[in-house]
Amino acid sequence: MSLLQDKVDYAFQPIVNIRTGSCYGYEALLRGSDAMGFPSVLHLFDHAYTENLLHKADLLLREKAIEKFSRLPFMRDAKLFFNLDPRVLQSSDYQPKQTVAILDRYGIDPRSVCFELTERHDMSSTADAMRIIQTYRSQSYRLAIDDFGTGFSGLKLLYDYQPDKVKIDRFFITGIERDPKKKLFVSTIVDLAHVLGIMVIAEGIETEAELVTCRDIGCDMAQGYFIARPTTELAALSTRYEHVAQLTLNDRRAKRGEPQSAPQQIEFIQPLPVEADMVQVFEAFRQNKDRTFFPVIDRQGEPLGIVREEALKDYTYSPYGRDLIHNRSYGKSLKDFVSQCPVAEISEDSNKILEIFSMAENREGILIVSEHRYVGFLSTTSLLRLINEKNIAMARDQNPLTKLPGNNSIHAYIAGALTDESRACSLVYFDFDNFKPFNDAYGFRQGDRAILLFAELMQKQLGSSGFAGFLGHVGGDDFFAGFDVREPQEAEMRVRQLLATFRQDIASFYDAEARENGYIEATDRQGQKRRFAMMTCSAAILHLPGGRRSSSPDAIMDQIAKLKKQAKQADDGVALAVIPAQKVSAIA
Repeated sequence: MSLLQDKVDYAFQPIVNIRTGSCYGYEALLRGSDAMGFPSVLHLFDHAYTENLLHKADLLLREKAIEKFSRLPFMRDAKLFFNLDPRVLQSSDYQPKQTVAILDRYGIDPRSVCFELTERHDMSSTADAMRIIQTYRSQSYRLAIDDFGTGFSGLKLLYDYQPDKVKIDRFFITGIERDPKKKLFVSTIVDLAHVLGIMVIAEGIETEAELVTCRDIGCDMAQGYFIARPTTELAALSTRYEHVAQLTLNDRRAKRGEPQSAPQQIEFIQPLPVEADMVQVFEAFRQNKDRTFFPVIDRQGEPLGIVREEALKDYTYSPYGRDLIHNRSYGKSLKDFVSQCPVAEISEDSNKILEIFSMAENREGILIVSEHRYVGFLSTTSLLRLINEKNIAMARDQNPLTKLPGNNSIHAYIAGALTDESRACSLVYFDFDNFKPFNDAYGFRQGDRAILLFAELMQKQLGSSGFAGFLGHVGGDDFFAGFDVREPQEAEMRVRQLLATFRQDIASFYDAEARENGYIEATDRQGQKRRFAMMTCSAAILHLPGGRRSSSPDAIMDQIAKLKKQAKQADDGVALAVIPAQKVSAIA
């Protein structure tokens, strides 16, 4: 054990707010196992486990990490993340409350410690481990699931342990900006975690593109070489990492003028500190008779959940209930009555906030945080008002005939696609050929039917399959679609299928003579009678590859307008262009 004490050290790696770069905490990473003859830290712990020394070794290492953490000048505003080998909880020599004594010696609040439980060892069926985890919770430690998604029974651990944090394994983070399956996996976990009131940490971030993608998906925190490498030098650590904040600032500048979230809807409800005694809790409800719940925060202002008035009713209406709960020897405190509540960052867009709320069982609303600290509450009433405002805005922009999104939504989609330069997508503009002669010959009602036919075919062949990320109606016989695809040929194939179906179906809108001749006679724009072929549709496809420079929506639309002219002159009605990577600075 003395060898372990002398040979090893701890490096700290920051875990930061993915939007602001402010440091939330530091993970303690063991260094020096090779000096003891072990090829890795995992081999060291395996050896200790085999020799029945795992718990003793773990306590020694905990104290070493805690002592070093206590020397950080900004220690009181940060969390210490410490990896906990689950096998420690099953050790025959396990002794509870040893860490509390260590923390007391160094003046550290247990709420400042987050134990990371790895998925590498299966403990999903161990009753003793579950009991010990509950004990850790009762002692106010935070819990995180590490390496989420690569080990044993990940979702069962999420369900059983109800952790405060989930750390997505770096396998799913590496190259996420160019891997749709990884995006889907991470976004699904983020949505599930947020509904459960759990924060998500993306670990192993090594590039700007990975960080931006994880941020846009909704991850709360980030860790990895792109932010900072682990260091044994405490002086090298910072409370804020400006290059992360700058990325968000640049993104906000690019989106200036777009609708933001709804901070004006946020209500500040005075929170209760988790260390408040139950007399204060009852008094808070007595003084606020219309209040049915209060947010609960820790000493650093981070929300833990809410306490509902109904959770206290058994004690409120019992003859001796209030006296019993006020008795400290009874053992009940505020943290025993805290319920989980969904949490959202104040900078989150309203769509994401509504999505979180729609999946939550919580009926009160959503806790709103900034820098992971409580700033207010978005009530159910406010959320319903927000939904109503969004519905009104959508109705204003919606095409009255097809009910598809209109020009404002189309412009917003294009602007969003251009903001993320690592994102590959195809933008498609559809325009009917020979629509006016058809409309003149058969009337406006039949013309509207032709427009509705194309809208329905778009939704059926592109939208219902989930292939197109966006469908819109520019107006009249002009439509728009956006595809999140790596290769333009993927979009082109779907577009050609749609045009072929439309060409076949629209023929039934003509009379028998026109179908037999393959044309109709109508007056052109100059007032001359001439023959017009049966209606078809042309498509201009502009593909934006990943790894390009930024461009404005107006410049992109100019390029699409040129492609549309080419498409109308093409025999097959399709024109495709790919913007070269790193050469989009000026499109003319």
